[in-house]
Amino acid sequence: MKALILVDIQNDFLPGGSLAVPEGDTIVPTVNQLQNQFDLVVATQDWHPSNHLSFASNHDGLKPFDMIDLFGIKQVLWPDHCIQGSKGSQFSETLDMNAVSAIFRKGMDPKTDSYSGFFDNGRRHHTGLSAYLKSKGIKQVYVCGLAADYCVYYTAKDAQSEGFETYFISDATKAIAQETLDFALKDLKQHQVKIISTKDL
Repeated sequence: MKALILVDIQNDFLPGGSLAVPEGDTIVPTVNQLQNQFDLVVATQDWHPSNHLSFASNHDGLKPFDMIDLFGIKQVLWPDHCIQGSKGSQFSETLDMNAVSAIFRKGMDPKTDSYSGFFDNGRRHHTGLSAYLKSKGIKQVYVCGLAADYCVYYTAKDAQSEGFETYFISDATKAIAQETLDFALKDLKQHQVKIISTKDL
């Protein structure tokens, strides 16, 4: 049994959004075509309160992409994005959601960011995604979406640590920056996550 995880394919991460991933919209047709190859499809959704402390706007004198210590965790400060109920938080209108059996929201605790679809960044709280996949008999997890070097990376890494055979679909994701993508891919390989493309499916 294999599952496809659609990571954060939301308006704020698409061109025109407040934290747009370059060419992020170009993966949507590929993601739509992939879905019928899997036993289960789930999605994650960034879902921040407006007072989230990962937002630069909530820190006087700081600006987006500054780095801070947030309760013991290194934190990049982001532009406001994916605020609960906003247009930016909604899934892309071109994303086929018909096969998605469950949506796992993350980043709701204002004190902790949550890149992974499984845990917050401090690994203090889980989303329930792992238990859900295991309850469905899933053994293999394939990860795609946005952004490759943050939320897709951490979701894939945690999927592997949770005991799933994990695949990162390289042509069904886009990164914010090449430097962070290079680091992410190297780290994933060291954690036995397999980097594949859609032609390998």
